[in-house]
Amino acid sequence: MFDQLRGVIGIAMLMGLAWGLSENRRGHPGWRWIAGALAMQGLLAVLIVRVPFVWAAVGMVNNAVSAVEAATLKGSAYMFGYLGGAELPFALREGAQPPLVIAFQILPLVIVFSALSALLWHWGVLRWMVGGLSFLLRRSLGVSGVVGLSGGASVFLGVVEAPLVTRAYFARVSRSELFQIMTLTMATISGAILILYATTLRAVLPDAVGHMISASLISLPAALLIARLMVPPGDEDAATEVDAEDTGLKYEGSIDAIVKGTMDGMQLFLAVIAVIITVFALVALADMALAATTLEVAGEPLTLKRIMGWLLAPLMWLIGVPWTEAQAAGGLMGTKAVLNEYVAYLELAALAPGTLGPRAMLIVTYALCGVANLASVGLLVSTIGTLCPERRAEAAGLGMKSWISGNLASAMTGAWIGLVTYA
Repeated sequence: MFDQLRGVIGIAMLMGLAWGLSENRRGHPGWRWIAGALAMQGLLAVLIVRVPFVWAAVGMVNNAVSAVEAATLKGSAYMFGYLGGAELPFALREGAQPPLVIAFQILPLVIVFSALSALLWHWGVLRWMVGGLSFLLRRSLGVSGVVGLSGGASVFLGVVEAPLVTRAYFARVSRSELFQIMTLTMATISGAILILYATTLRAVLPDAVGHMISASLISLPAALLIARLMVPPGDEDAATEVDAEDTGLKYEGSIDAIVKGTMDGMQLFLAVIAVIITVFALVALADMALAATTLEVAGEPLTLKRIMGWLLAPLMWLIGVPWTEAQAAGGLMGTKAVLNEYVAYLELAALAPGTLGPRAMLIVTYALCGVANLASVGLLVSTIGTLCPERRAEAAGLGMKSWISGNLASAMTGAWIGLVTYA
């Protein structure tokens, strides 16, 4: 019961922080709307995680992902040989495991899923799913058409692709709508990245794909709630509606979709590799600098991860992680927010057994499920600025706000999962 109460306090604290950072504290969206957004988050969490047939339906995606993963491994094995998963040309010593080369065995999934996403968008399957999510958001929370469309797109498309769907409307959306679009993008992850992260966590988290899908869905109302608290709609703002046919993301044919999707996936593939190399190098440099100070705490040298853990441990405790596990969880949350969420998931998968209990593992997994890191801020602002130069300065001004709101929203999703998984 205390854990549940703590989770409720954590959700209230996250909302209070968003309101404290608001551009207009008197202009919040109204208590009835706030209650509705909270109720929608709780309902989604209970339906997806606690209702067996709903979770079974979500979990069926794991089978499809396994099939695509096996097919991708065929291609990577052909191209990269045993480094890509082909049969080893030598015998392993007793007790040794086959080599797992992330760049050649896991990351190629990004390329294949990017091509599949483009093809499914061209065929109308993803457009129909995005439209369905948009309709649900408009009917349940009363958001404008362009915000609903952005919410639906952000679950399936990445930081660069999702804004393309609403590019035709950037010039006329209100400041509040623009911030909601940015927060929705920051608080969720795209389909291709979702599969990558789930594959990384599969060994330590059963049904990882289902949990990733759940996290993005629950984060939609959380992102809208936080965004409206931080940048409330003005009384003069009119809801921007959309033309169902004007999506801004189009292909000339199936082959064009496959080729462009593959090229986009290749860029993402290279970007992920570059980010991981850079992040690990920067963390190592920071740790070397801290080690040079010869300062120690509890008999151990200072590291960037330990400092992040101390700073964010209270937040993770408030959203439901036991205090004995809060420092480890805080370090992961700091890695996600400052550096990169994939690096955080890699570290989560590599934790020593018993570092996080089953419930804390779920809370942290959901809290990390969003692209709100500093690199994404620059990517999102530059994308919007390129698509709509007249809003570049405004998007830049909202960039760091969207980083904060995206992290608050994903933390709120983690808190909700902690509530519904309470045993």
